[in-house]
Amino acid sequence: MSKTEKPKISDLSKYLFWDCDQSKITWEKDASFLVERILQRGMLEDWKLLKQVYGVEKIAKVATQLRSIDPVSLSFISFISGIPEQAFRCYTERQLNPTPWNS
Repeated sequence: MSKTEKPKISDLSKYLFWDCDQSKITWEKDASFLVERILQRGMLEDWKLLKQVYGVEKIAKVATQLRSIDPVSLSFISFISGIPEQAFRCYTERQLNPTPWNS
């Protein structure tokens, strides 16, 4: 695959789409879904493909609007993008809805 050619969804890890029909997913209309899945469950190769298609800026912009990202993924995208964790919706949601104890 050349640098200018957009990767196919089928190039991503198969396990990311265990619960949905992978053939119906597109880079254009499913950006939010893909960013969330790959940030939280993807392998390094999946991240590289995502970054190749969207770039860090768009990934971060999409991620700031996600309701739920685990703390490790949030720290990663915050560090990579230079956007403070407090600017992410998932951070705010977590502060508004704390879990009892440490569960």
